[in-house]
Amino acid sequence: MRYIKPLRNLLAVCALGLSIGVAGAQDRDVLETPAMDTEHATETLLLDVTSAGNRLVAVGQRGHIIYSDDDGKSWSQASVPVSVLMTAVYFTDEKNGWSVGHGAIILHTVDGGQTWVKQFDGKAANEMVIAQAQNKVARIEKEMDSADEANLSDLEFQLEEAQYALEDAEFDADIGPSKPLLDVWFRDSQVGFVVGAYGFFFKTVDGGQTWSNWGARLDNPERFHLNSINQITGGALFIVGEAGIVHRSTDLGETWEMLESPYDGSLFGVSGNGNVNEVLVYGLRGHLFYSQDVGESWEQVGTDADQTIMAVAIGDKGQLAVVGNSGLMMLSDNYGETFRMHTRDDRLALLGARFLPSDRLLLVGEGGVSVIRGISKLN
Repeated sequence: MRYIKPLRNLLAVCALGLSIGVAGAQDRDVLETPAMDTEHATETLLLDVTSAGNRLVAVGQRGHIIYSDDDGKSWSQASVPVSVLMTAVYFTDEKNGWSVGHGAIILHTVDGGQTWVKQFDGKAANEMVIAQAQNKVARIEKEMDSADEANLSDLEFQLEEAQYALEDAEFDADIGPSKPLLDVWFRDSQVGFVVGAYGFFFKTVDGGQTWSNWGARLDNPERFHLNSINQITGGALFIVGEAGIVHRSTDLGETWEMLESPYDGSLFGVSGNGNVNEVLVYGLRGHLFYSQDVGESWEQVGTDADQTIMAVAIGDKGQLAVVGNSGLMMLSDNYGETFRMHTRDDRLALLGARFLPSDRLLLVGEGGVSVIRGISKLN
């Protein structure tokens, strides 16, 4: 029996005791069923929040995408063509945005998040991975036909690995479009990347009209889950994931190198802190690490937290908000050198955050959306 690894956002979801279905596991095809309108979309599980110009956009369970034009005082529900768990959202400007989720769904909006269309899903992802694996097997077999004895042994090993990868991809396709995408980042309105479970890594150069499988560009033979992709101040891109893997690109994603990781447990996110070349990675049991040199070296940030960290928000003038499971909130006014600890009374998991004007912080998570006022005065 195949070993099924834990998934990034499912860690939080399972810890909450929630049951979230994926495509193929329900009577209806959630990849083809539009999200249902509900008055309670702001009160149910939300996993990420971002800005589209002056608008706030949050995504979550059952295809719920909501947006606010008054700093979170009131919300409207978007028109969404799927009803899967949406895990992340990213905008390049006030109009163009992308959201990813379960079933390897990629959605796109051109009106600031009011309406969304499907660009890609797990069916297309499985077909792409299989085709790439078939081509690799055929290429190695052709090389073996003319290989000398010195190179034949190495090619036989490569062929065995390639055939295993093909069988693995075909097995995945038989199950269906069950693997989630977990994060998304775009350089501009045309070039972007998405990452996800089992090493899913895709790139587009035409705004998402077509996608290419870039999984082989990373040193990830075990196909560890890729949980987060983000750019820090200074331009470097990072991908982090399961087993503490950390990948870095200094050419906007064209090439990637694996860095020595500060931690061998799952990392769920990566963020800058506002300073050039400084980066934070974070994950299980309150582990938070800081680098001043683009990930060349790391030091652990001392906190009293043992809750899993799920997200970091960056504000102005050194403000950081670190949030996670069991109502964890850690606030910094000095770029993350020190933190003030705060735990929400309701102990609900917090999965995303966004700084607002007038000393406020918007939070999303298990309890939906909420706004905390006077954050500078929180202990």
